[in-house]
Amino acid sequence: MNCSIRPLQASDLATADHIFRLAFGTFIGLPEPATFGGDASYIKHRWQTNAIGAFAAEVDGTLVGSNLATNWGSFGFFGPLSVQPDWWGKGIAQELVAVVVEQFRQEQIEQTALFTFPNSPKHHALYQKFGFYPQYLTAVMAKAVQQPAPLPPASRYTEMSVAQQAQALSDSRALTDTVFAGLDLSTEIAAVQAQRLGDTVFLWDEAGLTGFAVCHYGAETEAGSDTCYVKFGAVRSQSQAGLHFEQLLGFAESLAAAEGMSRLVAGVNTSRHEAYCRMMALGFRTEITGVAMQPANKPGYNRPDVFAVDDWR
Repeated sequence: MNCSIRPLQASDLATADHIFRLAFGTFIGLPEPATFGGDASYIKHRWQTNAIGAFAAEVDGTLVGSNLATNWGSFGFFGPLSVQPDWWGKGIAQELVAVVVEQFRQEQIEQTALFTFPNSPKHHALYQKFGFYPQYLTAVMAKAVQQPAPLPPASRYTEMSVAQQAQALSDSRALTDTVFAGLDLSTEIAAVQAQRLGDTVFLWDEAGLTGFAVCHYGAETEAGSDTCYVKFGAVRSQSQAGLHFEQLLGFAESLAAAEGMSRLVAGVNTSRHEAYCRMMALGFRTEITGVAMQPANKPGYNRPDVFAVDDWR
């Protein structure tokens, strides 16, 4: 076997997407594995957002796997990592992890992480070779969209002026810095707008930005049809954070209703205990359970005092 790792190219995207669906669908035992994920999409837009962190595994000139890194400032995670099932057990996944870990090292990412199956010792063993250890579970939760109040003015990124957008990005960086030093979602916010994946909602009060949520909605996004998915959302760490967290999720639901979506989906690590409990109280119920893995058992921003939603899939 002659396996090589190289940058993922635009011409690889369709094949990489097929391998991703086939691999995950096979692992979880779908009757038609290639239908995994439905009309949701991950590979193309993550590559467009961060092509420098996207890698392909090739055997004798044939693409057999890929892995994609996401850079959020001082924090990074990788995935989806997928290998064509015929090539499982041959060390290809390990090579794809190694190249992304090296990419994170070069970018001087302070905290790295991943989301994986909680019931797969093979996955855990693979990632532990690179210093990642399983921690708390992450619940990917959903609720039916009701008919909440309309969003107030200046709350949607796509409806802001260029100057307002620049200020919102700056304020978002200041806010996430209170969650984890150097955490930065500005590239994600801009990518959602540029690629027309959804929108970002901003919650303001008299003191300034209180919270924001980066949302995908509809087919060919990470949400899929009829769904609004909060890829990341957080509120400023302060005494009223719990209340503001509920308000922010309400804004996401208002966005979903405005766009005609019937489901709202968001993930939360259960180490953020109060955030998890407040989501259950708001009617969210778990649909998928994963486990967060981080190096040296560091918590990062998976802490009880943090009110944030994401899942690192």
